[in-house]
Amino acid sequence: MGKGGVFCISLQKQDAFMKSFEDKIQARPFVKWVGGKTQLLDEVKKSLPRDFSTRQHITYVEPFVGGGAVVFKLLQEYPNIERAIINDINEELICTYRVIKENVEVLIKSLAVIQSEYIPLSSVDRKSYFIAKRSLFNAKKITPLETAALFIFLNRTCFNGLYRVNSNGEFNVPHGKYVNPRICDADNLRACSQVLQKVEILCGDFAETGRYAGPDTLYYFDPPYKPITETSSFTSYTRGGFDDQEQIRLRDFCDHISAAKSSFIASNSDPRNANSKENFFDNIYNNFFIRRVSATRMINSDASGRGSISEIMISNVTNAKL
Repeated sequence: MGKGGVFCISLQKQDAFMKSFEDKIQARPFVKWVGGKTQLLDEVKKSLPRDFSTRQHITYVEPFVGGGAVVFKLLQEYPNIERAIINDINEELICTYRVIKENVEVLIKSLAVIQSEYIPLSSVDRKSYFIAKRSLFNAKKITPLETAALFIFLNRTCFNGLYRVNSNGEFNVPHGKYVNPRICDADNLRACSQVLQKVEILCGDFAETGRYAGPDTLYYFDPPYKPITETSSFTSYTRGGFDDQEQIRLRDFCDHISAAKSSFIASNSDPRNANSKENFFDNIYNNFFIRRVSATRMINSDASGRGSISEIMISNVTNAKL
């Protein structure tokens, strides 16, 4: 065989290797997120319609996207989802999603610079660096690219990966003490960018996604959880909060999309963890299916309050995989 044939085979092998490498990289959440659903992915999948993998023309809507564990999982596992819409009220989070979708390579370069500056510093200097970047982030006089880079940096280096704001809307989580945080995960960011190419990204109130309701639409709701104790509200990340009236408004929205023949799955905290007689969700969602699943609570200001707890899954899916 001539040299041209050998060269052709080499290129074929290289292409096959690159395809195999790309296939192995699964997009996963690019930030740590309080209430992230990685541990509940199997329970979400159990709640899907039995024929979900064979349905056509599916639209997937996630009005409280947060860290994105569910949307990344479903879009990679179910190629029959033709269209996806994600939304969140957190402007900086949504800005980051958009930059990852549209300008991931420049973002990677920015994060690589931050990582190279931060990692060699002493613990004292790291804290000073963090505070300076947090102040720059809170000034809100930076570009979308800078916002996204700082959002990821602060998330990767703050205490417990929290996103919490004060009454002025300023990010106020203190510095964490991670020895070697992975600030720039280039492979995962590229994988996330690839998945997001088929996603419409919105920023606003969850009810604005009602225009996508219809028989071929699946919604997954992961709202800010109802606090089950006075101290568990530690996880709030918007100035307005999400109180019981907001939970009821979400229930009304579920009624609305159900009337439009959409399927929905929702998760929330289980108040019975603190009070066995508390039936808040059982009462307001009494027209839908409710089941309780085991989860691990990772965030609590008191370490003794962390551990295995019950969460609830709510759905209108009548033919779930359960």
